Amino acid sequence: MSDGCDRQVPTLATIAGLIALLVTGTAGAQPVDVPSTWGGSLWERPRLTGDWFGFRDEMGKKGVVFDLDLLLTPQGVTSGGRDTQGEFWGNSEYTLNIDTQKLGLWPGGFFNVKAITGFGDTINSASGALIPPNLATLLPDFGSPQTGLMNLSLLQFLSPKFGVIVGKLYALGADTNEFAHDYHSQFMNAALNFNMAAVLFPLTAYGGGFLILPWEGAQISVSVVDADGTPTNNDISEAFRDGLLLGAEGRFEIKPFGLVGHQLVGFGWSNKTHVSLEQDPTNIQNALLRQEFTRLNNPGPVLTRILQRFFPELLVPVVPLNKTDSTWAVYYNFDQYLWSPEGHPDRGIGLFFRFGASDGVANPVRWTYNVGFGGKGIVPGRPDDTFGLGWARTETSSNFVPLLRDRLGLGLNKEDAIEMYYNASITRWLNATLDLQVIDQALKKHLDSAGRLVDTGTAVILGARLYARF
Repeated sequence: MSDGCDRQVPTLATIAGLIALLVTGTAGAQPVDVPSTWGGSLWERPRLTGDWFGFRDEMGKKGVVFDLDLLLTPQGVTSGGRDTQGEFWGNSEYTLNIDTQKLGLWPGGFFNVKAITGFGDTINSASGALIPPNLATLLPDFGSPQTGLMNLSLLQFLSPKFGVIVGKLYALGADTNEFAHDYHSQFMNAALNFNMAAVLFPLTAYGGGFLILPWEGAQISVSVVDADGTPTNNDISEAFRDGLLLGAEGRFEIKPFGLVGHQLVGFGWSNKTHVSLEQDPTNIQNALLRQEFTRLNNPGPVLTRILQRFFPELLVPVVPLNKTDSTWAVYYNFDQYLWSPEGHPDRGIGLFFRFGASDGVANPVRWTYNVGFGGKGIVPGRPDDTFGLGWARTETSSNFVPLLRDRLGLGLNKEDAIEMYYNASITRWLNATLDLQVIDQALKKHLDSAGRLVDTGTAVILGARLYARF
């Protein structure tokens, strides 16, 4: 391409730093770093299968990068919860990135396709937790062993500071954080990976938006997506039938005392009609069965069984369901390095914090917080190892099944999770993690096999993670 064309798009370093907003996940459409070679020794190569006899290197030079990754996450409830048991969950991830300028087509275009296959079983029910102890089990379709299309998009830069994106867009690129966002190598608990105030927003959906890079280190995004998108529904003709989700996010780099940090703020608003949490007592069961929370361990079935056991007279509704025609959430996070080794601003030790709030009418999560610290590359000779310690609190809406909470002492006020992990980079293509979580569940009681309402003990969960890139 000519020099004139080259000046029409941002540099790779600028674009690679761009993180997208709530729900759109436009980061998936951005270019990826292409090494000088995918080859090398087994310990040094960036992917297990190497350079494919030079073919992979040639494709990379033309802007075409294909990745196949495998994430294995065994976990076990060692005490507390509803049951002490261990399970094994895994994800296969397939990603294709195309840089249209490098391919000789046109400048400024970046295609991204991402699909995920989930397989195995989860400890989500055994833990008794409202928030999944393993974010990976949400993908592609919350504990269901199947394959889903997460992203199919085109990001097109029209100038060095402005781009548009369209397609099926992946949500988990939003609410990014330096120390608490990557479920492949950082925290496993969903409450420490993204803001749980967004539990009613889809994980992937058709839509579009635009991106602004007003100055170096600043990224602003706005998007509109289908409020009903799912990984397994790819029929674009059904998009926006039940409403839309409008989102916006801004992320800004700061460098106090020369140390890198980020400030991020965003919001989402949807006009999709949801079942309201404010219901006549006779509508409780119907409301629980009708409502879906895409990022929670769905409490509906458990609460319905409790209702059937103790309040069978409320199983026949006498009034129509209350509904609400909108929902919203706002969120904020920051990360800040406190120390970095000289010459390595992307390594060191730092703090992170998140806060989120929602309407609490359609959304069972009213407030959410997390805080902690993380480290990258501070162990001598291990520049790619990471570690972290974090605490997350999720507070539920006072409108969420108040009858059952008051009459039976079910709690459902808040859930606290503490997690610590160490992620070791064995090779450039293989990471292994040890993980410990302690979860004080929101739902304090459950029905045992005899139908008795018993206390749910604080869950202690041991986990491991193996992430291989082929």
